[in-house]
Amino acid sequence: MLNTDAASFTLKRCISTPLKRGATLCFKEGGSEMGQKRGAGQSFADVVGRNATAVREIHQRAENRQTKQDQIADAITRFTGSMLFVYLHLAIIGGWVVVNLGWLGIKPFDPYPFGLLTMAGSLEAIFLSTFVLISQNRMSAADARRAELDLHVNMLTEHELTQLIRLTHAIAEHLGIAPGSDAAVEEAMQDVKPEEVAKIMEEEAKTE
Repeated sequence: MLNTDAASFTLKRCISTPLKRGATLCFKEGGSEMGQKRGAGQSFADVVGRNATAVREIHQRAENRQTKQDQIADAITRFTGSMLFVYLHLAIIGGWVVVNLGWLGIKPFDPYPFGLLTMAGSLEAIFLSTFVLISQNRMSAADARRAELDLHVNMLTEHELTQLIRLTHAIAEHLGIAPGSDAAVEEAMQDVKPEEVAKIMEEEAKTE
């Protein structure tokens, strides 16, 4: 949809999402003509900085959606995956063994074979594995959202490339340049249908 006048214009592009039936992903571009010219003249560093800012904002919104329980689970997972956690365990287990072997002249409270230490280690392993699984589930959900976003962007890019091919073909015809009847060019001028690509991939997977 394109609205234009002497001073400004607004462009809205929409693509249907393949993962949610009936859903649509839309992008709006607009502003004054002077603003568009400034945007077109952006340097590579400006584009990289803008993209980095957008990525940080996406991550920040994801963190803001975390519940207190999720934050606690992530904090525990980060700590247990650090060298400080390893050193702490070496100190605790080493001291436990030294004391209960009687080397310091202290009465052992968990004599060899250290049954209490074994039980404590087993309980710790159960809880730590649970926290790790919680964090992995959240990471998997975030990966799925990123994959869907990548798919939407790739589909939009493919559509824009198809439009560019059509425009180039039209310019060639206008200039009297015979583009030929190459079947590959004709095929490139057609939008790729995601459902057809998925069907081909499924058929190839069945033959493997």
